[in-house]
Amino acid sequence: MTDQENGANNREAEMSLDESAAGNMNSHRQVLGVCWILYGILRLIKGVCLVLFSGTATVMFGALLVRVPDPYILMSGFHIVYTAAVVLSILCGLCGLLAGLALLASQWRARTLVLFAAFLSVSEIPFGTTLGIYTLIVLLPSCDVSPPVRYSKGTL
Repeated sequence: MTDQENGANNREAEMSLDESAAGNMNSHRQVLGVCWILYGILRLIKGVCLVLFSGTATVMFGALLVRVPDPYILMSGFHIVYTAAVVLSILCGLCGLLAGLALLASQWRARTLVLFAAFLSVSEIPFGTTLGIYTLIVLLPSCDVSPPVRYSKGTL
């Protein structure tokens, strides 16, 4: 085989790898879209449950403060943290739902929205962390630390 034929075969192999990688990315986008829709629905349900059971949570936390000298400061802190948890849950749910729909519709702003949702969801263990890291791995560009090593026929 001549060097030209060998180079042509290498280019064809690289092109087929690029085409398979593009097809693989489309399947990742569909899987991510469905996962983000499910995650968004679950987070919205969690936010609604937090709102519905806020009275119970307040009574339960207040029962823990019976022995504390100044429980009112801690109760105010509890309400601030609880409100932040409700807002974060609803925000993550909406972003996840919109991101999943945008991914499935192949909209141009889907990547930005999904990355934002991934950064928000990483703090929720285990599902948000898993989905967020998977999204970051799939959608963020990978950078090779070192160039690929190529061996010639004489070195092996």
